Amino acid sequence: MTDVASLSFLAGFSGLIGVLVGSFLNVVIHRVPAGLSVVRPRSSCPNCGSAIRSFDNVPVVSWLLLGGRCRDCRTPISPRYPLVELATGLLFAVVALWTVSGRQSMPAADSASILLVLAFLYLMAISVALTMIDLDTHRLPNAVVLPAYPVMLTLLAAASALSGDWGALLRGVSGMFALAAVYLLLALAVPGGMGFGDVKLAGVIGLALAYLGWGPLAVGSFGAFLLGGSFAIVLVVTRRAGRRSGIPFGPWMVGGAWIGIFFGAGIWNSYLALIGLA
Repeated sequence: MTDVASLSFLAGFSGLIGVLVGSFLNVVIHRVPAGLSVVRPRSSCPNCGSAIRSFDNVPVVSWLLLGGRCRDCRTPISPRYPLVELATGLLFAVVALWTVSGRQSMPAADSASILLVLAFLYLMAISVALTMIDLDTHRLPNAVVLPAYPVMLTLLAAASALSGDWGALLRGVSGMFALAAVYLLLALAVPGGMGFGDVKLAGVIGLALAYLGWGPLAVGSFGAFLLGGSFAIVLVVTRRAGRRSGIPFGPWMVGGAWIGIFFGAGIWNSYLALIGLA
């Protein structure tokens, strides 16, 4: 199999998995903020209460075949559901390709690389879920954020064990505490300006970014405030929000994190070269 064919297969397979994960994320996005189980009961139409049949629960395809409506009562089904599924599939494909592209300083050992793929695919999954939940409710639920600590730590520790790169894990743990501490200080210094959900998410992001390097951590951390601040300024200028309006910051933390993951090393090296330190 050629490299192009291998990459195409990887992108396609990862994208398919992502679409399936996206279907589950729709359940998480809807139920977790309401304190409901993501396992039971089966998904149903919010209008007529009819349980969604198994053959009507195929991601994206079922929505298209049903014309975006419930089979029983014909109530419109939001296009947001297939869009979340498609977006998750696309993002999974991007993460998988990035992992094998050599654009980041990850260990090259095959087994370690597989664990790293799993770690960052998991991070992408919760990134999608938390972005949508925060936009809907201005909350970052513990049920999504807190499990990310043991999951990410376990996967990254196993990757370091296989590759022998314990420095990356130590750096990651240091970044986890450092970024969480920065957000905690901000939350305490400006009550109401930064939620404690942001503080908890900061630790997960700090772990992932610092595992890749100090450059990604610096770029990803700054990127969150740059994106969020720019968006807030636009809202104030266009009079769609006031200076005291609450704006969910989770999506910008996630956006900055992925900028740091994908481009942080290159941006940081360019910055160091610009100021004569590279």
